[in-house]
Amino acid sequence: MDTVQLDGHDLDAVTLPTQNTKILVIRAPHGLLGCGYISVETAAKVGDALAIVSGVASYDDMLAAAVKAVSPAAEALGVQPGMTGRDALRKLL
Repeated sequence: MDTVQLDGHDLDAVTLPTQNTKILVIRAPHGLLGCGYISVETAAKVGDALAIVSGVASYDDMLAAAVKAVSPAAEALGVQPGMTGRDALRKLL
């Protein structure tokens, strides 16, 4: 497990290599920021707060990328498509 620092908070982060790409996830206290490999539909089904960014290859990319999709639980916390991954994680702290 890796650590991503954001505004004085240490967030857990995971990179999981697959055969053709890698799956990236950063976990904040109230939700997740994930790459496009992760399903927002599943997060919605189980009630998890999730924001999706795509076209990313690193945690830094995730922080800078625009959010493409959000689960209802993330939206209830103020996460919106178009904000940066960094700003989405701030809403999930």
